[in-house]
Amino acid sequence: MNRIRSLALPIAVTLTAGALSALAAGTAQAADVNVARNGGFESGLANWSCTGGTGASVSSPVYAGSGALKATPAGQDNARCSQTVTVKPNSTYTLSTQVQGSYVYLGATGTGTQDVSTWTPGSGSGWQKLSTTFTTGPSTTQVTVYTHGWYGQPAYVVDEFSVFGPDGGGGTDPGPSVPGAPAGAAVSGQSANALTLSWNAVGSATGYYVYQDGVRVKTVTGAASTQITGLAASTSYSFQVSAYNAAGEGPKSAPVTGTTTGTNPGPGPGPAVPKHALTGYWQNFNNGATVQRISDVSAQYDIIAVSFADATTTPGAITFNLDSAGLGGYTVAQFKADIAAKKAAGTSVILSIGGEKGTITVNDPASANNLANSAYALMQEYGFTGIDIDLENGLNPTYMTQALRSLSSKAGSSLVITMAPQTIDMQSTQGGYFKTALNIKDILTVVNMQYYNSGSMNGCDGKVYSQGSVDFLTALACIQLEGGLDPSQVGIGVPASPSGAGSGYVSPTVVGNALDCLTRGTNCGSFKPSKTYPGLRGAMTWSTNWDAKAGSAWSNSVGPKVHGLP
Repeated sequence: MNRIRSLALPIAVTLTAGALSALAAGTAQAADVNVARNGGFESGLANWSCTGGTGASVSSPVYAGSGALKATPAGQDNARCSQTVTVKPNSTYTLSTQVQGSYVYLGATGTGTQDVSTWTPGSGSGWQKLSTTFTTGPSTTQVTVYTHGWYGQPAYVVDEFSVFGPDGGGGTDPGPSVPGAPAGAAVSGQSANALTLSWNAVGSATGYYVYQDGVRVKTVTGAASTQITGLAASTSYSFQVSAYNAAGEGPKSAPVTGTTTGTNPGPGPGPAVPKHALTGYWQNFNNGATVQRISDVSAQYDIIAVSFADATTTPGAITFNLDSAGLGGYTVAQFKADIAAKKAAGTSVILSIGGEKGTITVNDPASANNLANSAYALMQEYGFTGIDIDLENGLNPTYMTQALRSLSSKAGSSLVITMAPQTIDMQSTQGGYFKTALNIKDILTVVNMQYYNSGSMNGCDGKVYSQGSVDFLTALACIQLEGGLDPSQVGIGVPASPSGAGSGYVSPTVVGNALDCLTRGTNCGSFKPSKTYPGLRGAMTWSTNWDAKAGSAWSNSVGPKVHGLP
């Protein structure tokens, strides 16, 4: 967003007799200008001086643009930041700024008449405008304007600092211009699936955009280099870089080509998912359930979905950050070793994307490519054998299909793809989730719909069923089974305990009855499907941690039931 550098507001003006004479003589009166420099702090602390090193340029919070001033009082230092502006004698100036914090001051000294100041007690949050005026003396050509906090108070933040009045001849703040093209782009650090791209820093840049084969794939701040991951082995890629700041994006650099090395070992083929499988979500956080390491997860689970991947600033791209502190010092090395051990024992450990607070969006070719590349890179790094799609804000079937097919082409036939839609997402084959599942039916492992936090829904017979019953599980599963999914691609997702969800918990006995009803035609409620589906994949739960908290009652009951299906 471009920062506004001048105001075009109607101004009431009282003309003196001399001014009237000048106008009568045909002399035009110049418009007021902002005589402050770098009032938006887009150029760091250029033109500003802060006492005792108390000030710093920050990128958040900001009122507008990409920079602001943050200053912290310390001891007897009230964190005063100032600059000297060039003014015109016998003239009136309006001094204003946006502030955030407690006890923030704004003022001017050396005016030649009466120095001024104003302040706000503030509240510590939200932006507030401070404004005052001063008049210069008959021989005043320079005035010091300032802002400061107060002793013993927290840091304060200032943005959009301006001094509007007649041009004193010292020039005005032109604002940032669009940065030039980065020079010196080069590729290094070649591996089978990654390349390191570097370039010369551009002085006026806030950050950089990286383009791969003409598609923007990454935004970089704070550095003039980045690693591009998720690439195919023995493949050449073309890269360009552009710089941007508050004025906009500049031209791209000259293209540079990099080629990945030959053999890409990848994550290795994953274990085969059994005909009937139990899936459990593992929590990478502590919310009151039992804190587990991957090695602690019950052997009843055939698929462990690590929850959750994290979004990045690159659209569609994901990363993973192990919550080592929250999990009692669980190290990344131990985490990777535990995944490898589960894999050797025949368990698939996959990475779940989304969850209640997930913000990953895939809605164009670039973001689809970013998801596939970043997911594959994480599979290689951690040993995941697949991914789970649990986006609760909906998905675009066209581009999610593109992303999953691209990932499949990289990872091979042992890739595990699971999905965990809400009940509303699977009511119709025209829904985004259902369309995606059908689009990738040839590479899809299982859809474990969440039969909880739902309310009442239609079954495949057109009747309405309430959650928490065997009929709800069977009549809604029937929609998927009759809507085009193979029975091996349908699983029943339920909470492991009443604490695992807001509503919809059913006892393991009810889950077992639903599995019997769908696969054998026995133990049904009022709804009985017109045929049986002995190939039904199995069941899923949120979560292995809540299961452990409840003494593993869910997995110890439902696990043997699933593994004993026909």
